[in-house]
Amino acid sequence: MLENITRIETYVAGVSDDAAFRSNAMAVDAVERCLARISEAAVKLGATAEALAPDQPWADIRGIGNRLRHDYDDILPSLIWGVVRNRLGSLKADCLKALERLD
Repeated sequence: MLENITRIETYVAGVSDDAAFRSNAMAVDAVERCLARISEAAVKLGATAEALAPDQPWADIRGIGNRLRHDYDDILPSLIWGVVRNRLGSLKADCLKALERLD
């Protein structure tokens, strides 16, 4: 998960707002792919994810992967941008805390 979060941070570095994100199709595609991988990792972790980071919306994290794989034509880039801006930082922080506890 952390590797994909870091990739997303790289892909959106310098992107200031939703309009700039939407206008960069390569960034949108790359971020969607990373979010799908994060979602799949959450699926594979199962209940361990909830135990390690109970404050994360794991059902939503798992669900976005399904939407990206099956409803990709209906997903608005502004939704993806909202996830990046509003949820990714918290997920990163919780992943880092979980890794510290596991070491």
